[in-house]
Amino acid sequence: MPVKIRLQRHGKKGKPFYWVVAADSRAKRDGKLLEKLGTYNPNTNPATIDLNVDSAVKWLQNGAQPTNTARAILSYKGALLKNHLAVGVRKGALTEEQAEEKFNAWLEEKAQRINAKIEDLNKASSDAKAKALEAEKEANKARIAKNTPAPEATEETEAAAEAVADEAPQTIDEAAAEAKAPAAKKEEE
Repeated sequence: MPVKIRLQRHGKKGKPFYWVVAADSRAKRDGKLLEKLGTYNPNTNPATIDLNVDSAVKWLQNGAQPTNTARAILSYKGALLKNHLAVGVRKGALTEEQAEEKFNAWLEEKAQRINAKIEDLNKASSDAKAKALEAEKEANKARIAKNTPAPEATEETEAAAEAVADEAPQTIDEAAAEAKAPAAKKEEE
């Protein structure tokens, strides 16, 4: 029976979640499986991968062929490296302790790279929040400045109102007299 290490889709529409499984290559995509090796969640950044490396290596040594995506996941988690080192131990190129030491060194380096990426993402997120907050503060200042009149504008409008009041007639009788005065001047001419 030809065995494939592949992804089995779960989750809802638009939010995929995958199981990494060892299954008969003739079985349906989401059908019967031989063993569940782990999970893969591409919805997070960085993607969340939980994999049983020892089971994956066991299936690789028994001849299971990973699909392209499964191969990338196995490589990311170190299963292919561990299988490669196991072949070297079988051939006598290195001892079991040396292989374990190389694998652990690789795991530490990989963990540092992942942590660095997570820190960069967190820093970028906090920088974006800080920029958004500053932009909001500036917009609030502009809105407040627009809605409240400036002190100089108030003094100017008061002075203009006083000038208009000085020019305007004080009573209705004065207004009538001023209206008659231009008419009387025209008659005299």
